[in-house]
Amino acid sequence: MDLTVVTYVVYLAISVGLTVWVARTLSSNGRVFLADVLKGNEPLADAVNRLLVVGFYLVNLGFVALYLRSDRAVRDASGIFEALSVKLGVVLLVLGFLHLGNVYALNKIRRRGVMERDQRPPVPPQQWLAPGAGA
Repeated sequence: MDLTVVTYVVYLAISVGLTVWVARTLSSNGRVFLADVLKGNEPLADAVNRLLVVGFYLVNLGFVALYLRSDRAVRDASGIFEALSVKLGVVLLVLGFLHLGNVYALNKIRRRGVMERDQRPPVPPQQWLAPGAGA
């Protein structure tokens, strides 16, 4: 078997395994965070969590597939490690940046929600209007 094909198989196995592991980790640990962001709405948090995981899989596995091709043929064992180190390093960086981007966006949403929950009127109400009196 050609060493380039061996490199492709090892790259795909490791990349897909890493993608599945990261997605499961983010899904299980991100559920609590999403529930807080979405003000305790558990069904909505679960639905958003599943949608984020599907998007994560699509983007990462699409990138892994596009990045599979190699410009140089692998000729020896050291070439396998060199090609894998570059390819897996880029995949790990993409996984990391996508994760940080998700956390950043969700944290912004969470902070906005916390600020809205903590806002109180600057002055307590002085009087109440009867229904229909303001119209």
